[in-house]
Amino acid sequence: MKKVFLAIGLLAAWQQLLAQQPPDSAHTQLKQIVVSAPRIEKAMMHVDLKKIPVNTAQDLLRKVPGLFISQHAGGGKAEQIFLRGFDCDHGTDVNISADGIPVNIVSHAHGQGYSDLHFLIPETVESIDFGKGAYYPEKGDFNTAGYVNFATYDHLENSLIKAEGGSFNTMRLAGVFNLLADKSAAKRNAYIATEYNYTNGPFDVQQQFSRFNLFGKYNQWLNDKDYISFQASTFTSGWNASGQIPERAVAEGLISRWGSVDPTEGGNTSRTNVALTYKHQASADESWQSFFFYSHYQFNLYSNFTFFLKDPVYGDEIQQKDDRSIYGFEQQYTHDYTIGNSRLTWQSGAGLRLDDIRDLELNHVYRRDTLLNRLAWGSGRESNLHAYTGLTWHTGHWRINPAVRVDHFIFNYQDKLKPANGGPGVTATRVSPKLNFSYSTGSMAQWYLKTGMGFHSNDMRVVMQQNGKDILPFSAGADLGVVLKPVPNLLIQPALWYLYLQQEFVYVGDEAVVELSGKTRRLGVDVSVRYQPVKWLYLDADVNYANAREIGQPKGENYIPLAPVLTSTGGIGVNLPMGFSANLRYRYMKDRPANEANSLVARGYFVNDLMLAYTHRQFQFTVQAQNLFNVNWNEAQFETETRLQHESDPVTDMCFTPGTPFYLKAGFAVRF
Repeated sequence: MKKVFLAIGLLAAWQQLLAQQPPDSAHTQLKQIVVSAPRIEKAMMHVDLKKIPVNTAQDLLRKVPGLFISQHAGGGKAEQIFLRGFDCDHGTDVNISADGIPVNIVSHAHGQGYSDLHFLIPETVESIDFGKGAYYPEKGDFNTAGYVNFATYDHLENSLIKAEGGSFNTMRLAGVFNLLADKSAAKRNAYIATEYNYTNGPFDVQQQFSRFNLFGKYNQWLNDKDYISFQASTFTSGWNASGQIPERAVAEGLISRWGSVDPTEGGNTSRTNVALTYKHQASADESWQSFFFYSHYQFNLYSNFTFFLKDPVYGDEIQQKDDRSIYGFEQQYTHDYTIGNSRLTWQSGAGLRLDDIRDLELNHVYRRDTLLNRLAWGSGRESNLHAYTGLTWHTGHWRINPAVRVDHFIFNYQDKLKPANGGPGVTATRVSPKLNFSYSTGSMAQWYLKTGMGFHSNDMRVVMQQNGKDILPFSAGADLGVVLKPVPNLLIQPALWYLYLQQEFVYVGDEAVVELSGKTRRLGVDVSVRYQPVKWLYLDADVNYANAREIGQPKGENYIPLAPVLTSTGGIGVNLPMGFSANLRYRYMKDRPANEANSLVARGYFVNDLMLAYTHRQFQFTVQAQNLFNVNWNEAQFETETRLQHESDPVTDMCFTPGTPFYLKAGFAVRF
């Protein structure tokens, strides 16, 4: 009997403790999400960001449901991205931006659409806007599989200093400092943020990866109608890389799982961004927005994918260099109309992006120091002029959104190795129509059908070699789905989707050759679930299936290499009284084809991470365990023809970069 009374007493104490927990704000409660909202994904992401901790740029990308990333060059190289049956390389089929600044780099030295997000400081990111498919007129180049835009805070409630350290000589220092928080009529805000990262990683060749970031932002309402915002950021990083190693080299004991064949791989990169936003609210129904940006970007990468296949004496190490300035502006106009019992929103925009590329290089080098041969060397300019217009008609339970976007490109490339081959620039235009429908059945369900065409541009070196042929491959797709909210704290979003991508010619930056990429089709199913049974417990899961095939190839030889088939992410988040919180995360990727015949397989994985935190007043203590169960998993995998120094003949097998082993990191933060 005493045990029964003791249990009842403990239960009562627990309930009283829960009652003492400060209620979450309305914006962090799942029940506050309105199913009939036009962009429910953004509201769901806002809750995710509040419930699931983030402290790296990689974590930010992983927030997007169905988006997977892998790192295979020492932490400083942009991540490889997978989404909706696409191996997007480093961003070829995902439009990525930060505060409206385009992240994708066109005609990049390493790969088309290369997207390095390491200039973002996670503590400054307030929200993530994303969309799958190509149904959004304001998104242009690279918006085929989807888009992601990161938005930083306009104002801060307090300042923050954070210090972290962990396995592999890892350290991180971050600071966000509120300089101005004027709550008067002027509404002026300003802050700066900085971050320093260092790690040696688990590899036999120490990564010596270091990165320094600096970011600042100022905004002000000039009056009741005019608003300005200015921001600037810069980052620089350098690293060593273990590279992608052949499975046979590990199996034969030539190197360890954490070893490397070429210990001189690595690189350094930097990017500086400046942006200015001006908004004018002409009336309650009419507004203008002007956005101007500038970026200076430098990139220097040393890689060796084939080892001694081409040069048995000095090896096959290559150097890829990129030095450019990017200029751009966007002008947007929005007008709302009321017509009887319906509402109509007209939104139009126009803009320009100009890449002034001073140097693009691909060199055969020896151990970073000796230039053996220039394989490609040039400079050029690439311009993208674009305009779009769209209507959103909201009548009764229906929302109908027709739109169209036009993109015009001007390519100019000067080949410094063959200057006599220079010629006039090449132009191309792409028209991308969109048509979306949604039907709301009250507070419990919203059905939607999204349709549209998108595209990604191709490298200017392809454009010149192909004389403008097949240089803007288009995509066409559709989503049919529903957002369900059967109870206030449960959100379920299943969707069926289809996507077709036109045939194209692709420039291979690692070899300076042009390859034909055939027509492809992808179809699949996405399911997202969010459940918050009580305020202190948050459950989430995303499951994504894709069937990706080449069109026109024999059955059994039409697989798309490295296209993800089945992926899932999710976790359990607990926010207990008295400041304790815990979050157990998982990510799963099923085995997938590594070549067209599926004769080699990229092995799947299931990895868990655990994050613990204790917050007391302005102080917070954190502990993170990545790869909690220390599983052996391969982060990046490629079918590659290689030759090791002792081998007389080349071998085609899987090359991989091992995923991080068990990794422990602790941190301390103070807000003031």
